Amino acid sequence: KDARFIFEFPPKIFFKPTFENYSYLAETWPEFFSSLWNSTLVTIGSALLTVVVSFFAGYAYSRFHSRRLTMSAFFLLVIRMFPPIIITIPLYPIIRALNLFDKHITLVLFYSAFYVSLGTWLMKSFMDQIPKELEEAAYMDGATMPQILGKIIFPLALHGIMATATFVIIYAWKEYLFAMLFTTTKAKTAPLIIGEMLGSVTGVQWGSLFAAATIQLIPILVYIYFAQNVLIEGATVGSVKG
Repeated sequence: KDARFIFEFPPKIFFKPTFENYSYLAETWPEFFSSLWNSTLVTIGSALLTVVVSFFAGYAYSRFHSRRLTMSAFFLLVIRMFPPIIITIPLYPIIRALNLFDKHITLVLFYSAFYVSLGTWLMKSFMDQIPKELEEAAYMDGATMPQILGKIIFPLALHGIMATATFVIIYAWKEYLFAMLFTTTKAKTAPLIIGEMLGSVTGVQWGSLFAAATIQLIPILVYIYFAQNVLIEGATVGSVKG
């Protein structure tokens, strides 16, 4: 809509669409589009790292049982209960000292560490449904552990992998606190630019702000659209027996 009619009440169902808000966004906030690239890099990196760690950890919790594993599982849950702000402030001087400030890898590590506990338990629940007899039969046929994990466990746990990746992708794409504390320019993500648009000294340009929010929302909607079939299939696995 034209900026004059954004808050018109009652809103008109039929109106003349315009792309002026998007062109004005590109003129006044060009850094928003580079921040989208930063968000993409951080989100993909976080999802890959979390899925890899959760896959192996979930398999270990599913197949092996010991007191040490039980304690580590409890530790994962305890860590997940802490609000992010509690751990971010003490880590600030450490990140500065390690020269990791304003880098993509820093956000990737933080996001992965924050969601690896949930990912591990999700993967464990899916792997608990995979019969151990399949692995035993593969052992009898001479398969190695990497072959069993790659050719048997991975395909059967694909729905859990997609579910874990979806949680991480949605979280990393919209996360604000870690990005605000540990980035300035090079690794600044899209939510930070949108926040700056809300606090602009020249006043909030609502048309550009809504245009930026719409652009940021589209990639997640596209991902969910293509991933929903796998997620729904995974949610209904085992619900019907033939």
